[in-house]
Amino acid sequence: MMTKIYLETLIDANIQTVFDLSRNIDFHQKSTSKTNEKAIAGKTSGLIELGETVTWRAKHLGFYQTLTTKIIEMESPKMFTDVMIQGAFKSMKHQHIFKEKEGKTLMIDIFEFESPLGIIGKIVNQIFLKNYLKKFILERKRMIKEIAESPINN
Repeated sequence: MMTKIYLETLIDANIQTVFDLSRNIDFHQKSTSKTNEKAIAGKTSGLIELGETVTWRAKHLGFYQTLTTKIIEMESPKMFTDVMIQGAFKSMKHQHIFKEKEGKTLMIDIFEFESPLGIIGKIVNQIFLKNYLKKFILERKRMIKEIAESPINN
């Protein structure tokens, strides 16, 4: 069974701006500088599109890891979904959903993952990994909100 993280953020910016920031590889690298996340293969800059892949290298939990994801769904500017095709998880899926709401954008993240190692992995997910990943996603969402709401984008 996959572990699920569901997060909503209301952003005072238009939906296209938020959608594009969320799939901008250059901005992703800036917003994840604490983990030294770098795009090292596939699409390594600009806006990622349907069918494209990106391989990330980042330091998580004290170890450098690589993760390759592919955009399997995209409906601009309403949603896109990426899935892990290679990496440390047994499986991973991240849905990014955007809805217009009273002149603002509601950004919804649904992040589902499953760790390897069976029952041990499930225990690690619930005790530690879910909270770690939630904080990581919340920090990125905070930066998207900050940039999207800045005067340069309005």
